[in-house]
Amino acid sequence: MKTLYFDHIRCPLHRYTFSLKAIREWAERTCEGRVFNLFAGETKLALDETRNDLNQAMPADHHLDALVFLREWKGEQFNTILLDPPYAYRKSMELYQRMVCSPFRQLKDTIPNCLAPGGLVITFGYHSIVMGRKRGFCLERLALFSHGGAIHDTIASAERFTPP
Repeated sequence: MKTLYFDHIRCPLHRYTFSLKAIREWAERTCEGRVFNLFAGETKLALDETRNDLNQAMPADHHLDALVFLREWKGEQFNTILLDPPYAYRKSMELYQRMVCSPFRQLKDTIPNCLAPGGLVITFGYHSIVMGRKRGFCLERLALFSHGGAIHDTIASAERFTPP
């Protein structure tokens, strides 16, 4: 049986996840090698990071729909892919200038084409299993970021790509 690592961290909530020091530092410790930040937002990480954000105002290398980017990427595979999309349709409408991210299932099906074998997908949201065994992933680490009060916790999952 594999060991599952768990971190519990208390921190406030902010619409740009990585602007919070505790979350940013956890992500920087957990990422490996070349990192692709698919929904980058405003905070640059202290990593070898390629950044994509649909919003032209964000500091990013690319400003494409996430699914379009993944389908068109012809470069070297990444060692880590960060997924931090708006967690809900309502949040997209209220907080992100009505920008709606690609269908998440299609993103998950396309990610393995851009990820090196043995690579990680780190997802931030309300779910602990994102990529799943059927796509060749094994959950290695969970982090629960408790924001306090009646605010939903943020769950981060790190899943290792182990294709057959």
